[in-house]
Amino acid sequence: MKLRLVIAVTIAVMLAIPALATGTLTEIGAVGFGVGATSATGATGKTGSSGKSKTGSSSKTGSSSKTGSSSKTGSSSKTGASGSTGTTGTTGTTGGSTVGATVTGPLASCPSAPCEVLSETTGMQVKVGTTDSPLTIPRNGTIVAWTIRLSLPTTSQIAFFDHNEGGPAEAGIAIIKQTKGLTYQLVAQSPLIQLQPYFGETAQFPLTNTIPVQKGERVALTVPTWAPALAIKLGNTTSWRASRPAKTCTSATEASTETAQTTAGSAVEYSCLYQTARLLYTATLVSTP
Repeated sequence: MKLRLVIAVTIAVMLAIPALATGTLTEIGAVGFGVGATSATGATGKTGSSGKSKTGSSSKTGSSSKTGSSSKTGSSSKTGASGSTGTTGTTGTTGGSTVGATVTGPLASCPSAPCEVLSETTGMQVKVGTTDSPLTIPRNGTIVAWTIRLSLPTTSQIAFFDHNEGGPAEAGIAIIKQTKGLTYQLVAQSPLIQLQPYFGETAQFPLTNTIPVQKGERVALTVPTWAPALAIKLGNTTSWRASRPAKTCTSATEASTETAQTTAGSAVEYSCLYQTARLLYTATLVSTP
């Protein structure tokens, strides 16, 4: 699997924002991910244009789903601590340089069977091994980039998902805060990125408009269509939640029902817990000096 990063661009963005130049970079959600665990101080600035998406299409999902045959997973559990209020923010476009690197850690499902992907929802990783709530913001700061690890589905798999899950693969990050129980409010979100040009790669997308965040908020992955960014068969100590209502978690219909949380200020229940699976995304935080 290739690794496509834009670290140089992210640092350039930091240099352009004096308040960020003395901050510390932290990769939120990088536990066991295999790249970009933490980082040193850095700076920031503007950056590159987004890639073009290719034609394609591929298989079915929900929390996750398979090509050909379907199979869902779901069970319930608790989520982590609540977050404090945050501010809104919009974000930018992608950029790019490619560097060689060895990728370790979990890999996304596909093209092997079962081919399972994230579809039509906003997902939040809630446990990885002994780490609870790995996508929780540890301190106030600014999100300057986000990263996603994508598998390389076959042409037929891409065609299946494009047809059944609302169109070509795309994703962005969402900043959410817990309001009560399993209910989370959408604080801010990034623009959506067309993912197909990055299939088979780990891609990082810097934000032209960075997102201010507060300690305790969560970083989620919003996928209005589908994204081959789901690692499966990882054991019961790994789990994520979807912005889906209770009693729909194993429904094939719900898997193809749009539940992505995209309305600013909206409060949605993340009632569906999916175990043994991981959403392969992280976010780069520059903490406030």
